[in-house]
Amino acid sequence: MKLEGKVTGRRLKQVNPEILTSILLVSATILALIMSNTGLREEYHYVFNDIKIFGEFNLHLLINDLLMAIFFLVVGCEIKYEILHGHLSSVKKAAFPVVAACGGVALPAIIFLMSNYNTRFSNGIGIPISTDIAFAVGVFMVLKNKLDPSLKVFLLSLAVVDDLISILVIGIAYSSDINLVGIIGAIGVMCILIYMNKILKVKKAMPYMVVGIALWFFVYISKIHSTISGVLLAMCLPANSDNSDKSVLENVNDNLSPLCNYLILPLFAFSNTGINLSANVNYSELKTLIKGIMGGLIIGKPLGIMLFSYIGVKLHLIEKPKDTTWSSLLQVAILAGIGFTMSIFVTEIAFSGNQDIIDASKICILVSGVLSSTLTCTTIFLKPYLNRRYIISHLPFGLGK
Repeated sequence: MKLEGKVTGRRLKQVNPEILTSILLVSATILALIMSNTGLREEYHYVFNDIKIFGEFNLHLLINDLLMAIFFLVVGCEIKYEILHGHLSSVKKAAFPVVAACGGVALPAIIFLMSNYNTRFSNGIGIPISTDIAFAVGVFMVLKNKLDPSLKVFLLSLAVVDDLISILVIGIAYSSDINLVGIIGAIGVMCILIYMNKILKVKKAMPYMVVGIALWFFVYISKIHSTISGVLLAMCLPANSDNSDKSVLENVNDNLSPLCNYLILPLFAFSNTGINLSANVNYSELKTLIKGIMGGLIIGKPLGIMLFSYIGVKLHLIEKPKDTTWSSLLQVAILAGIGFTMSIFVTEIAFSGNQDIIDASKICILVSGVLSSTLTCTTIFLKPYLNRRYIISHLPFGLGK
């Protein structure tokens, strides 16, 4: 991911990194599925689950709890920059994607809750509310000649707001048995970071990263999910520079984005999508879970985005981007149904210890991503035939004349 804002025009032209990230994620997923469904299954699970790196941490936990904190640091940098300087820096800029994102979160959550209220799956409500920035934008760039190019900014802003809401859900809904010592320690470290920023005026990234390790430790022992430490650290980084140089926030994002996109995210996909497709899973018992996840991502996401956007425009609360059609907006809204990274991450947290439920949820997430991409391609093919003039001119018995 890259920060937008002052350099939007230049960065929107950088196609290859976004497509490459998507290719790496797909490749890592396919490789994990192959290894988990062949004779390499035992080796795959041994490497990620049985080898202890230090203490209770195996490689799987190390990736999900430590390396993903770096990913959340980058997400946090992006969110902070967009709020201060980017597409969410004013009410006028933020209104449309924020309202759309709220719809894209609310309706999937409602669909999931309607299917799974009062069941053992209700904890998975956070699964269908997220959009994977890397995947969604990667697919957008592949199809960019057929989509409205101005809507890439909308998709990025939408995904940023989605991430912010998902982070809040992870921090609130999936934290239990809070450790007061950890909370106090984390608050103390954040005070040190703010002191470094506001009083000492530290303009180098490394001191913040060193103190950030302590922040990760205290958040981890607090029983709030440790990846939230990445977002908290981002919130404490200086976002302004005293000269023409980039701010600490921008430097951290620019230096860590390649690491996240080309290593951490593919590694996360590889370690978390090793699903045994031949496992004896009773899908009839999981039908409400399947309905909630797939219905939320494939139907709830685009429908919520379009519904909230349309109502907001009609009530004159927000303004649709100039020269953007509703059909073009629908194509991008469908892409928002690609949950992947964040959805899989929430699955691991929500159903920890229930491997059958985790595997079924991940299959739903993968299938939803494929179907959302396919549906977008279908709308591109059908768009000329859905044109009002085309329909009128092809009415039977000369009714269109």
